[in-house]
Amino acid sequence: MRTRTTTATTGLVTALAALLVLAGCSAPGEDRPAAASSAASAAVPAPPQNGGGSAFEGPRPQDQNLLAWTGDPNDAGHVTAQSTAGVGGRVTLVRIVLREQITWSNVWLGLAGIDPNAQLANCYLGVYDAKGALVATTPDISPQLMTDAIAKPFALGKPFTAAPGTYFIALLLNGTWATNGLTLKSTGAGISVNAGLTPPNLRYSTLLTGQTSLPPSVNLAEQSTSTINTGWASQWYAVS
Repeated sequence: MRTRTTTATTGLVTALAALLVLAGCSAPGEDRPAAASSAASAAVPAPPQNGGGSAFEGPRPQDQNLLAWTGDPNDAGHVTAQSTAGVGGRVTLVRIVLREQITWSNVWLGLAGIDPNAQLANCYLGVYDAKGALVATTPDISPQLMTDAIAKPFALGKPFTAAPGTYFIALLLNGTWATNGLTLKSTGAGISVNAGLTPPNLRYSTLLTGQTSLPPSVNLAEQSTSTINTGWASQWYAVS
């Protein structure tokens, strides 16, 4: 009699274990069957990957075949106009920060309007490094300021390798023109362009007077905002 009871109990345990396996269950502390584990993993979405570069980060210079810019040209809707007396012979500096090493060949300027009666001479674009040394300059760009009121490149006399860091794009205008004729594209920032900044790190500034060429070096500690605050501010530039 005792033998029959033991046999029946053993058979019942075996049957219950078989049912648990068929149902995809497992006893506490045991691993689940591989198939069930795989199915459960597939049902759980993978966590988002950080730093994958798939997120939209806004317009970049490379989207328009440029290497760097002072801002998205789509936002350069304002026009900066100044008189000959206001900016003639002054070196205007616009700070630009490079995040990677590039070969710098051109400075792009947004020319908004031209004065067909202007008399221009000794007009230049150039690049100063963070120490105030002139590292590149264009030939006289006066003829190009008389035609095609568009965003366009001005070739440096000699391209140079620009390491990551701070640079200043320099503009020098000389001659006579109508204040509202010769105009450049810029943002509408006005006098707020230098918020939080002091020399020698101003984003927009002027230096010197009476210049007919870009000097080989400038003292960035002498950056001035007096002309910038009258409306000659936030010109749009790009690099290629």
